[in-house]
Amino acid sequence: MDYYDPMVLFHRFRTTALATAIAVAACSAYAQSPGANTPPAPAEEPVVSNPALDAELFYEILLGEVSARTGDPGAGYAFMLEAARRSADGQLYQRAADIALQSRSGEYALAAAQAWKEALPQSREANRYVLQILVALNRIGETPDLLRLELALSPPRSKAAMLSALPQVYGRASDKALAAKVVEAALVNELTNPATGPVAWVSLGRLRLAAGDKAGALEAARKAQALDVGSESSAQLALELMDDGSPEAEPLVVQALSKQPVPELRMAYARVLLGQQRYGDAARQLEAATKEKPDLVEAWLVLATLHLQDNRLPAAENDLKRYMDLLSSLDDAEVRQRGMTQAYLLYAQIAEKKQDFAGAEAWLKRIDNVEEVFSAQMRRASLLARQGKIEQARALLRNLPGTSADDKRMKLAAEVQLLRDQRLYQEAYKVQTELVALAPQDTELVYDQAMLAEKAGQVDTMERLLRQVIAQKPDHHHAYNALGYSLAERGQRLPEAKQLILKALEFAPNDPFITDSLGWVEFRLGNKAEARRLLEAAYKGRPDVEIGAHLGEVLWSLGDKDAALKVWTESKRVSPDNETLKETLARLGVKL
Repeated sequence: MDYYDPMVLFHRFRTTALATAIAVAACSAYAQSPGANTPPAPAEEPVVSNPALDAELFYEILLGEVSARTGDPGAGYAFMLEAARRSADGQLYQRAADIALQSRSGEYALAAAQAWKEALPQSREANRYVLQILVALNRIGETPDLLRLELALSPPRSKAAMLSALPQVYGRASDKALAAKVVEAALVNELTNPATGPVAWVSLGRLRLAAGDKAGALEAARKAQALDVGSESSAQLALELMDDGSPEAEPLVVQALSKQPVPELRMAYARVLLGQQRYGDAARQLEAATKEKPDLVEAWLVLATLHLQDNRLPAAENDLKRYMDLLSSLDDAEVRQRGMTQAYLLYAQIAEKKQDFAGAEAWLKRIDNVEEVFSAQMRRASLLARQGKIEQARALLRNLPGTSADDKRMKLAAEVQLLRDQRLYQEAYKVQTELVALAPQDTELVYDQAMLAEKAGQVDTMERLLRQVIAQKPDHHHAYNALGYSLAERGQRLPEAKQLILKALEFAPNDPFITDSLGWVEFRLGNKAEARRLLEAAYKGRPDVEIGAHLGEVLWSLGDKDAALKVWTESKRVSPDNETLKETLARLGVKL
């Protein structure tokens, strides 16, 4: 958008343009007079806020609107800004800024907003426009005074909402750390105010977290909760920190729930716990949430899934019954249909666990949601495989409708998962190779191929493929970790294995699974005390069954058999069929 020529020529042709517009208007008026045959056509009104505007100013606005809407935003901007200056009308300044913004001309939008603010210094809207445009232009250092003024002009009843919106206002800033510092400087009075302090600290915490300053974000969450022990927003920030790998934030969530048990907050807490594979803790939060708010629909579905996973089938069926009862009372038919589909899939899994394959098939037949047909067919294929009909199961997946490249990838991926579940690793590897051929540059597909190669006993192929992934994507920490762990598991090239795992930790510090690998290689190297320290830290951060298997073995080798049995028992309850755990217990002659 070129604004230069319209601004220079503006005064030259304004009189001519206005004369033309007046002539056109006069003709239109004559044509639409009571004696004319043509009925008046509806016209879109230009922006006019003062009924006393003179005719010349009116048509200036009209020309601005017509120019902006007929492909000449430069002229439209020039007309509208001139009209705004002549009338000191805030709506016209805003319209000029909007025309520039719609044409992606930030600097001209800023010029209009600044002229608006200069003409109407007490206008909160003008101040807000300048602030937001400067942030969009990444001129963050120029915003502190504007932000302070915005806070000063905000009515007390809306100040909390304004403070809560700051992470979004500064969300587009490229220098996140600078944005956090600027906001902190502007909020100095709000942070110590008991009324606004909690929300101000939470917003600052989110800005710090966006800048990668987890310690600063945790400090902000703690200060917010110190001002308001039951603060839900500080607990939400703590959950974001937990989800981002900061377990130190969890006590803030627990504290908030003890003071103010909000079922929706418990639900959010449960989601984070599920992401960390802390299924028992998640189930306890969901059980509490359903007691506090029995009509919390989603909680019953997730609780049913956890009870199913824990083989508590009667409890899962009760949860699903309650879930379906609540669904039937919802007004949204689409939500009801989606929810019923999820329930049918879970009921089918329950029947499958009971070896009632006919019952499982009956539940799947109830699914008529087109979007969920693929999930239903995958479940059917699983049922066939469980009954030993593996070729029929594979044929069912291969014959699913869809001929596009994406459809083919999805069907092959489903077949790989089916074969993996049946521990047919050699066949799974072959199908994964077909999948990789469709997208050979997809490092995640090649990584999965490497993992299946190892399961199929092709260790050399696995190493070659993992090194290929590392060459294509040097920061692929999973590839470094997988290769290092495989070497450690086989007791080969242990110093190299340790270096590979340490390299993975450089890219993903504190990752529990990589820490588990490092603990395991230390155990293989004979450093049992260090192995125990690392594995205990990993298990605390993520109580995964395979980490538990490793930690239990280290504890067992150190003579702490009670602690080992406790960890193994917890792990078996979560995943009784885990291969690593079963192999570990069999090798050590332990029966649980």
